[in-house]
Amino acid sequence: MKTTDRLNVMYHGRKVGTMALYKGHLAAFEYDREWIAEGFSISPFYLPLEQKVFIPKADPFDGLFGVFADSLPDGWGRLLVDRLMLKNHMNPYEIGNLERLAIVGQSGMGALCYEPERSFETEENPMNLDGIAEECRRILNTESMENLDELFRLGGSSGGARPKILTKIDGEEWIIKFPSSTDKADIGKQEYEYSLCARECGIQMTETRLFPSKNCAGYFGTKRFDRRRKQDGREERVHMLSASAVLETSHRIPNLDYEILMKLTLELTKDFSEVEKLYRLMCFNVFAHNRDDHSKNFTYLYEEKEEKWVLSPAYDLTFSHSIGGEHATTIHGNGKNPDVWDCAAVADAIGMDGRKAKRIAEEVKECVNSRLRKYIKRESR
Repeated sequence: MKTTDRLNVMYHGRKVGTMALYKGHLAAFEYDREWIAEGFSISPFYLPLEQKVFIPKADPFDGLFGVFADSLPDGWGRLLVDRLMLKNHMNPYEIGNLERLAIVGQSGMGALCYEPERSFETEENPMNLDGIAEECRRILNTESMENLDELFRLGGSSGGARPKILTKIDGEEWIIKFPSSTDKADIGKQEYEYSLCARECGIQMTETRLFPSKNCAGYFGTKRFDRRRKQDGREERVHMLSASAVLETSHRIPNLDYEILMKLTLELTKDFSEVEKLYRLMCFNVFAHNRDDHSKNFTYLYEEKEEKWVLSPAYDLTFSHSIGGEHATTIHGNGKNPDVWDCAAVADAIGMDGRKAKRIAEEVKECVNSRLRKYIKRESR
């Protein structure tokens, strides 16, 4: 593959700006003049809408700004990309991030695209969901290259640790997940039950389904929030920015508290109702034992017509642990055993009404205990 040292960043067919390699490792960025006149800041704190060359730090995103790092596949998607590179006689460790973004091209999460695009020649080999799950298991447990083309085509731009595919259902974009090598066979059903409970708790989520399987309790699927169908039937991509990206901090290091996320949400969205949405989600994560609540699991969407940022629908909600068994994002400094009073302290720090905050926390706790007790009890053993 020819070395990539320059990329155009695109949004809905419009040029946002240019990325260029600086000092052999850093991906410098400059906005296009027309974008400055008519566009918006794609990362408000670190890439304000100014005519200058922005130079990222080497860490935490290996020489990229966080907004572009969000476009790169992580976990499962990166594994597929690296395996496909090996299949094509390329050393993944010698491929820089600009090349990786060129491979992402138009297939990444969110609305940003990268030109010129680099592509692999792959063969289509359609499989049913059980077949995909089996191939995912083989890929995770071996160096298998069989059916790698199809898995890359379906999930090469996805993130997260669990295998997944990006697919269309009834003309709309969905994500369907499959068990990892350490998951229980009913992990799909468990995440589906968590999504139903979250909605009952008043948490916004996109549509979710449990897709049938002959081999397990089913596969969890969720409609993508970074894609939406317009009134004319065409698909629209939505610009997104994870909390990790907007703060330029690694999601692999537990260094956030919900008090920081609350302040970030208020500063970015300028809307206290968005803060209350995050508070409700925090309460759910506490009582449903979702402790993998790192900074990549909170995302903001840019609504271009309204010229505002909003908190995305919730995602990746299931029983989970993080480093040391504690929350990746602490609750008023408590990551080990937070309860209603810790939640209330976070609410107090951001200025929420105390009685309302306590009522929400108690309602979420009661709902979780009634709907998810069996999963929490089983997984806590």
